[in-house]
Amino acid sequence: MMEFLVENKWAILVSLEVLAWSSTFFLLYARYGLKSDFWFKIATFLVIITGVIPQVLMGIINFISTGKLDLFTLIIVLLIIYGLTIGKQHVKKLDAWAQRKFSKNDENHRA
Repeated sequence: MMEFLVENKWAILVSLEVLAWSSTFFLLYARYGLKSDFWFKIATFLVIITGVIPQVLMGIINFISTGKLDLFTLIIVLLIIYGLTIGKQHVKKLDAWAQRKFSKNDENHRA
């Protein structure tokens, strides 16, 4: 299993990133579009299981397998640093955009 993960690490990482961002957009839609606590909680769970946790695990598995800090592990570290710093600001901007977008849709439906 570990061999499969290491052999396909780049494809897995890209897939996880796509899933994490898709989950983030779904989270915003659930929060502002659907206005559903249930779907917001599901989306939050999806963000957690597709975001940082699997990336960190992939980095650890890769490091254990190779025994060194290679490009893949460095990319994982940079993604985590991005998420903890600038990424937070980007998500806040995305959240504000989604809030405006869905509030405009609400206004258009009321008119």
